[in-house]
Amino acid sequence: MKLDYRYYKTIDSTNLEIKRLFQQGASEGTIASAGTQIAGRGRTGHSWKSPEDVSVATSLLLTPPEDFPMDRIPRLTVLAAMSVVRSVEELYHLDCGIKWPNDILIGKRKICGILTEMEAQKGHVRYVVVGIGVNVHQQPEDFAPEISDMATSLDIELMKQNPHRRDLRAGRKAVIEGIWKNFTEIYRVFLETEGSLEGIREEYNRHLVNRNERVRILDPAGEYEAKAIGMARDGSLEIQLDDGRTKLVDSGEVHVRGLYGYA
Repeated sequence: MKLDYRYYKTIDSTNLEIKRLFQQGASEGTIASAGTQIAGRGRTGHSWKSPEDVSVATSLLLTPPEDFPMDRIPRLTVLAAMSVVRSVEELYHLDCGIKWPNDILIGKRKICGILTEMEAQKGHVRYVVVGIGVNVHQQPEDFAPEISDMATSLDIELMKQNPHRRDLRAGRKAVIEGIWKNFTEIYRVFLETEGSLEGIREEYNRHLVNRNERVRILDPAGEYEAKAIGMARDGSLEIQLDDGRTKLVDSGEVHVRGLYGYA
């Protein structure tokens, strides 16, 4: 897949731009990135305006083969999460964790959000947009009070790791290019194996912050606690109930929290 990078100083949403570009005939591998988003969106539908030139907002257009199983498209969020982890660790040697299914953490504070969207027609996928946002240059005072205890940025974490190097800063361009370089490598295997996650499952579970820990399952039918075992073959979370039984929970139905905080 050939990558075609496009940059915008200010935009409503890079995911929305990719959708517009698709309608205009853009090909798979088109990437929209922006210095500022004024109508960004998260997995739960919340919108926000990103500060100017401090974060990564980037989205990729995919057009999977017509016969690709549609039920495996949601697994692309796992690929995106793994791509961010690899890129941050390769570029800045910061240890990352994953809060299932796709929140990227450093020191149990979130640096990244991922939103994958799909449009289908007559039972086939027309296109997929993989959107990624990474906190890069934010300082503690830049975060709203309600998220200040659970958010961080690459610059903050670099300063913690190198307190005597105030000149150290992450690079937004390097982060964007690193993410999509890693993503295309993982995605190629994903297509070749008809949507299998086995190629990255072990690596993903090594980074899973709640693995073998008790978590709270926020199910619409009622909250309960269980032990998180790890990501299963289909991208769901395998948990062990207090009576010893195991079950799989789906990210489209439930949320998972740590017992004593976000992670």
